[in-house]
Amino acid sequence: MSKLVVIGSSNTDMIIQVPELPRPGETVLGGAFNTAPGGKGANQAVAAARAGGDVSLIACVGKDMFGEEALVGFADAGINTQHCVIDEDAPSGIAQIVVSSSGENSIAVASGANARLSPRHLDAARPLISAATVMVLQLETPVVTVVHAAQLAAQANSVVILNPAPAQALPDELYPLLSLITPNETEAELLTDVAVHDEASAAQAADVLHKRGVDTVMITRGRQGVFLSQRDASGETRRQQFPAFEVTAIDTTAAGDVFNGCLAVALTEGQQIDEAIRFAQGAAAISVQTLGAQTSAPERHVIVDFISSNS
Repeated sequence: MSKLVVIGSSNTDMIIQVPELPRPGETVLGGAFNTAPGGKGANQAVAAARAGGDVSLIACVGKDMFGEEALVGFADAGINTQHCVIDEDAPSGIAQIVVSSSGENSIAVASGANARLSPRHLDAARPLISAATVMVLQLETPVVTVVHAAQLAAQANSVVILNPAPAQALPDELYPLLSLITPNETEAELLTDVAVHDEASAAQAADVLHKRGVDTVMITRGRQGVFLSQRDASGETRRQQFPAFEVTAIDTTAAGDVFNGCLAVALTEGQQIDEAIRFAQGAAAISVQTLGAQTSAPERHVIVDFISSNS
């Protein structure tokens, strides 16, 4: 059985490079166009597999060209796809991504088959889920499915990581099931009503999430790095800001996905939280220097060499 189970979305990304992101009502003439495999669940699974993880993915794709290509890609990455579902009535998910010359992006997603991933699919994979050390979740599949997945993992005493993206309100019952939540600044604000712009406001947002039942909060802050807030059994809270590696970003599309996938791998290996964060940060720093989502996820030896060279 896999040590790491990722439950989430699979999309095909359609990417246009532009000088600047278009404003509402504006048309911007772009440059290169290409398609690439994506979806937050799939991105995280591929990133984890390339980083050396023993990974299974539970996702739903359509019975179409995009779904077939996605499944082949997962297998090529060494991911167990036994519990990936092919839906005959819905198309595979599609994401339209516009990337500016500075590396910033704007994304619109047509969920397609991702919206059909249901609790019954997870029940069919219960032995796999129960044997996992770590589960990773996101929010491109139905929230009811996310909650059910967290319940199954919590029953098995697995580490449950939620990357709450795309940002949306979450049911109160979900928070206590989570071992770790990894919002970016925008997602943290939506979840907590605290605008995160420095360490003090990050701590305020983290406290809101602690009160809802999550003991470990990581707020990813782009070039500012990662803010960690950990609450122990006695109620004491440890805070630490981990600075980002300094690189020139070309495309930040999948940086968060690479971070989460590689963080999960490190935790399955028993790495301490600080070490796991730096491993994940190194992988994310490498990823932003390459265009695309899954195509930018680095192999483990590249991550290790990068961190060693930038320590």
